[in-house]
Amino acid sequence: MRRSRVLNKLRAGDTASCFKVNLKDAQVSEIAAIAGFDCVWVDLEHIGQDWSVIASHVWATKSQDTDLMVRVPRGAYSDYVKPLEMDATGILVPHVMGVEDARKVIHMTRFHPIGRRPIDGGNADGAYTALDFNAYLESANRERFVVLQIEDPEPLDELEEIAQLEGFDMLFFGPGDFSQGIGAPGQWDHPLLIETRKRVAEVANRYGKYAATVGTSANLRELVDMGYHFVSVGADVVGLKNYCQDIANAFGQNGRQGKSYLEH
Repeated sequence: MRRSRVLNKLRAGDTASCFKVNLKDAQVSEIAAIAGFDCVWVDLEHIGQDWSVIASHVWATKSQDTDLMVRVPRGAYSDYVKPLEMDATGILVPHVMGVEDARKVIHMTRFHPIGRRPIDGGNADGAYTALDFNAYLESANRERFVVLQIEDPEPLDELEEIAQLEGFDMLFFGPGDFSQGIGAPGQWDHPLLIETRKRVAEVANRYGKYAATVGTSANLRELVDMGYHFVSVGADVVGLKNYCQDIANAFGQNGRQGKSYLEH
């Protein structure tokens, strides 16, 4: 099984870079991988993509020895394990609402002795049955990462209990939905948002997990100093939109000038 580039860097004490891809064409993921990102993040929570599209992103990133993280929809266990069986390197589980929710995710996504993830072994992650059965289980538990997204106020009371669970790798703070959850949508300087961003990093590091979040080139160093070791910066749609806007502006043709939360 291919080793995770992200986990290799995190275990060495380094910072892992990530780039979000919203567009379906896997050539975008390949471009990001060629640029040098450690990980590309694709989405099934908000974007209607079929499994063949995800497979193409897996192949594109693997060709450059770059990890692929798939944000899964909250659904049946098969929604969680299919990306892993296609040989995505990790999954991001959104809206984890408490310690029992986190336990269920781990139970579904880790093999024995940690969980009870259903076993196949005949897909890409098991080298189409070419891997020894038990070596497959052990390698998947070691070289594939599970990320729990904290993006609501509800799980904060159990944050330390969640962080102490065995079987997942990262706590990922999501500021966008969190700002809405506290009744302050888009207020990136809200005191509770700032406090929670710091707390997620502190708690993750205290209990041997990696802290992850989104950021920008401008605040990347601040986030790393705060204790974040996995930071997703930028997105294909942001870059393409800004590039097109700059050219259109040069012609005096001003389109929509708004900024999404991906740019804050």
